[in-house]
Amino acid sequence: MASLNRKLRMGMVGGGRGAFIGGVHRMAAALDGKIELVAGAFSSDPEKSRLSGQDLCLDPSRVYASYAEMAKAEAKRPLGDRIDFVSIVARNDLHYPVAKTFLEAGIHVICEKPLAFSLAEGKKLRAVVKKSGLVFALLHNYTGYPMVKEARDFVAAGKLGKINKVLVEYPQGYAIGALQSGKIQKIANWRMDPNCSGVSNCVGDIGTHAENLVQYVTGLEIQEIAADLSTYIPGRLLDDDANMLVRYKGGAKGVLHASQISTGDENNLNIRVYGTLASLEWHQEHPNELIVKYLDQPRQTHRRGNSYNGAACKKYTRTPFGHPEAFIEAFANIYRAAAEAITDRLEGRKAPKGGYDFPSIDDGVTGMAFIEAAVKSSKGNARWTKLAD
Repeated sequence: MASLNRKLRMGMVGGGRGAFIGGVHRMAAALDGKIELVAGAFSSDPEKSRLSGQDLCLDPSRVYASYAEMAKAEAKRPLGDRIDFVSIVARNDLHYPVAKTFLEAGIHVICEKPLAFSLAEGKKLRAVVKKSGLVFALLHNYTGYPMVKEARDFVAAGKLGKINKVLVEYPQGYAIGALQSGKIQKIANWRMDPNCSGVSNCVGDIGTHAENLVQYVTGLEIQEIAADLSTYIPGRLLDDDANMLVRYKGGAKGVLHASQISTGDENNLNIRVYGTLASLEWHQEHPNELIVKYLDQPRQTHRRGNSYNGAACKKYTRTPFGHPEAFIEAFANIYRAAAEAITDRLEGRKAPKGGYDFPSIDDGVTGMAFIEAAVKSSKGNARWTKLAD
């Protein structure tokens, strides 16, 4: 069986000059020295794409004016020279057409969330992925934190007992800050345009992270939700705050809150899981710690980089204890897991028994069903609404 003996070659769609998330993806992909960016269509504006490629010191012949041109040209290159995968960091409405184009060109895909513009598109994309047999990874980056993996292992090992309740919240206050400073343009971006974002802003942007975090840590699947979505910023066409009650299959209950108008909060994603034997909580702004609480003994704080950590936590920890890891490393762990899957395909190896540790196309479809159920429930005055199959 031949060894690849080279870095994986990455292409990028979106993420050009002025795009925060594109830079995050590039740094994360490069962190382990296993991936190199060699091509891109960084903007729908050909000149901006060219200049972005110039900023990144790429070969000008591999900086493209459009994603369609890029997919066609890269697919013509021989294996080992063309890109092995594409990272999609474009707007929501572009996820489906871009991913479909590259998958049909025989190129693996890593895609930002949410999966698509709509649930219907998400289901169509899932069919394309299944037919292609290629790797498709979804960037729910918070699942990449080592202590989130530790929390998942705690639950899977039965250390919490039967889970009765889950509280998950993702409050941000940036929209209120921009409004008060008069910088309305900072909050009037494409995410508030239903033609680009889809039916939701807040739920689609950060609410899906909360939904996915619960599923990743606990394995619980949502049965139905009662959602109340609001729009507080004048002129906005989509939600900027969401409050939900959640019923999970198997009887557990939950509360999910996502907000962009929570004054004073920065990026305060956190989760609390309550079981019959113990409970745990994790905070994204303090990502190296997992708090475990018991009924009849002092609470414990577990930290990454220690000998007592589980296998998954150890695998995705890069530095010794006392040397914090955070946002970029969490992204990098998704790229690392996806790179393992892509490398196995290129070298002709079967997937490991337990699969790969990155969010999948199915997680993306669930996220789209969650978004649309939340909007439907809210329009029905928070009526209990089941997630579509």
